[in-house]
Amino acid sequence: MSTSVNAFGHELSLLDIHPVAGNIGAEVRGVRLSPDLDDALFAQIEAALIKYKVLFFRQQHLTDETHQAFGARFGKIVPHPTVPAPGNSKLFELDASKGGGRADSWHTDVTFVDAFPKISILRGVTIPAYGGDTVWANTAAAYEQLPEALKRFAESLRAVHSNDYDYGAERTVTEAHRLEHHQKVFVSSVWEAEHPLVHVHPVSGERALLLGHFFKRLVGFSSKESAKIFELLQNRITRLENTVRWQWQQDDVAIWDNRTTQHYAVNDYGNQPRLVRRVTVEGERAVAVDGSHSRTLVSPVEQAQKVA
Repeated sequence: MSTSVNAFGHELSLLDIHPVAGNIGAEVRGVRLSPDLDDALFAQIEAALIKYKVLFFRQQHLTDETHQAFGARFGKIVPHPTVPAPGNSKLFELDASKGGGRADSWHTDVTFVDAFPKISILRGVTIPAYGGDTVWANTAAAYEQLPEALKRFAESLRAVHSNDYDYGAERTVTEAHRLEHHQKVFVSSVWEAEHPLVHVHPVSGERALLLGHFFKRLVGFSSKESAKIFELLQNRITRLENTVRWQWQQDDVAIWDNRTTQHYAVNDYGNQPRLVRRVTVEGERAVAVDGSHSRTLVSPVEQAQKVA
């Protein structure tokens, strides 16, 4: 067992931790995840998550019910704002056989709302024989690696995020049925939020970049200028040194800190079946270095009130 102490003073003596990459990601062995997990062990999982940003657990055999109940140990679980959940659940399902089932673009989950999820828990239900890996990037490390002048500039910026983003911007091929799903389901209601481009983690105090494919524009800049600044900083996030790639096996579980990561599902498995389900834990509005918060710009509730 590891007897290390993480960067925030928490002992991790109950966990058998094996880092997977140098700047992000660790596999935790010998733990069976469940809603009834011992409090001391669960507290160390939370602490390890802050340190490593994403944790991997093999052969967990969670059900839809225990998956959601375990997620609730981290806080209130919330459904996706626009995509219907399977059955009577709050799960977000990514099914490769359906239009919206391939998340092959760098993003932080649901940043088009002001209080985007703090933690995501993804479970492998049906895994292809090859391909279909997921890659995560450390947005806190990316910030720390910026030159001082660029840090200060980034800290001064605010960005608008929306679910009505340019779906084909980063994709070399966009099938018609995927675009149709995006337009009819994912953007069935439009949300926009304004976030600080650099936000402060509420637990660790780390500063992290807040970007990804839901980014729409920078406040006070033209669309062309916004795109150039976005590219500069987004490329810093996805440098290979800041990433970890996980090769899924059946019943694996990945848990990530959505406040300090982006992720990308590699679309390289052709027509093989791939089904994963995600639980997301309610977060809070991002806080800028100057203490200001994220705010909602557009929501279905506000739109309905204007119509009324």
